[in-house]
Amino acid sequence: MKEEKIIDKDNIIGKNIKRIRISKGIGQTELVEQLQLKDINITRESLVKIEGGRQHIKLTQLKGIKELLDVSYDEFLS
Repeated sequence: MKEEKIIDKDNIIGKNIKRIRISKGIGQTELVEQLQLKDINITRESLVKIEGGRQHIKLTQLKGIKELLDVSYDEFLS
């Protein structure tokens, strides 16, 4: 079964992931390593592309990032 991707044409989610991650003092490599420990398929290259608006984020990736950054989904959309 193909995993659903979230289409974010204006890159609001990617920009907010980066903003929140930086505000919490978490590097890209650290975030990716923590996601991989939770069996979430993501690479640092993918995270860079997601934050830069060059790749759509998968639903499981967004859920994992939400949990690790301890934020609500609303914070990714505002």
